[in-house]
This record gives sequence, C-alpha cells and structure tokens, in this order.
Amino acid sequence: MYERMLDKQTAPSIAEMTAYCGENAARFTLLNEWLSQTYGTERQITFPYGNRYGWGVAHRKKKKLICNVFAEAGAFTVMLRLSNEQFAAVYGQVRPYTRDEIDHKYRCGDGGWLQYRVIDQQHLDDIQILLAAKCS
Repeated sequence: MYERMLDKQTAPSIAEMTAYCGENAARFTLLNEWLSQTYGTERQITFPYGNRYGWGVAHRKKKKLICNVFAEAGAFTVMLRLSNEQFAAVYGQVRPYTRDEIDHKYRCGDGGWLQYRVIDQQHLDDIQILLAAKCS
C-alpha cells in the first residue's frame, strides 16, 4: 500500500504521477497547482535522496527548496522542513493527526522534517497550512 514510483531509469510525466495517485489524483494536482500559483514555485520532477524515496515534484522558490511531493499508489507524501518557530505558529490550527506528526518529526537543527501523507481532504487542508507557514 502507498508504494512509490521507484524505477529510477524511467522518469514519469506529471500526468503519469497524477494517475498513480489514484483516488487522490485531484488532490495531488490541486496541491501542485496551489503551490505554483499562490507562492510562485517552480516545479521539477526529480528522484532525490536515494533509491527509497522515488519520483516526486520538487517545488522551489528561487533556489530554495519548499517541499517535495512524492507520488504514491493511492496517495502522495509531502516532505518539508520547518523551523520550531514555524511549527509552533501553526500547531493550534491543525488537526490532532497533524499535531501528532509534528510531535514525531525528524528533528534537525532548529526544527525538523515531516513526511506527511495526504489521503483525504483534511490532510490536504493541514498540509496547506504547513506550507503556508513555510512560504511566508
């Protein structure tokens, strides 16, 4: 369940990545377009971080990485880093599931990394709150 696109030899198109997300394809498209239109990010299909992360869409503003959106079978995962201050600013605005994810983030310096899987509209709403904190 939620397998990623791991064939490093064959770069997928954005349409193939979208279709791979199955019932969350529309949310995958919505998030990618929202980031580009709202925050002016540039999109690039990449295979970052080694063989187990798979194909994703990297969003950058200028040269700064905002997040990676990894296509998965039936879902997608957003990987982003926020500072502790950014996490604290949004903690009260997100649902308990998201707060639990924040509580168990991969700590790194002053903040940490989240790998946040989106499988429904509530998850999409919360990841948009987190990404808004990252971009502001």
